[in-house]
Amino acid sequence: MPKIKTHSGAKKRFSVTGTGKVKFQHINKRHRLTQKDHKRKRILRGAAYADETNIQNVKALIPYK
Repeated sequence: MPKIKTHSGAKKRFSVTGTGKVKFQHINKRHRLTQKDHKRKRILRGAAYADETNIQNVKALIPYK
């Protein structure tokens, strides 16, 4: 059985925790930050976990993580 190629974009964006959850950083915090609300920027600062409906698809893209 050949190895499965890891999706290059997905391996940079997602990581799997020890319990099997898929962790990622929020988007929309790179530029034009002066016009974004402080509350919005504060929420975007932390990491988030993928929804149950997307976990299977993400794990297929990063099979060896």
